[in-house]
Amino acid sequence: MGSETKVFTLAEVSEHNSPKDCWLVIDGKVYDVTKFLEDHPGGDEVLLSATGKDATDDFEDVGHSTTARAMMDEMHVGNVDTATIPVKTKYTPPKQPHYNQDKTPEFIIKILQFLVPLLILGLAFGVRFYTKSA
Repeated sequence: MGSETKVFTLAEVSEHNSPKDCWLVIDGKVYDVTKFLEDHPGGDEVLLSATGKDATDDFEDVGHSTTARAMMDEMHVGNVDTATIPVKTKYTPPKQPHYNQDKTPEFIIKILQFLVPLLILGLAFGVRFYTKSA
């Protein structure tokens, strides 16, 4: 490798996405992993699925050894123009109103299911008590 490093766009790197020509972008660098597809411990599908995008997170999530990182130097073909990599947006869930269980109709129904039978039972005892003494 010379003193001048070739710079690729993500679109150019994305064209190399087959088992016969496979390039990956990891940490802003472009790697030609075609010769390593058969030897990769995770299988060639893992590498092929990471083409056409920034595979840095995929690479780091696995926790590669220092030997694997050293092997990458042999596969380095250039750098990627970071302006061509889409910016990742962080997912933020939509804001929902505070859920107050005390104000729901379900809560009222549960209270009534408890109180109505007690009221009927009390009324029955009251009728029985007053009709028996009379």
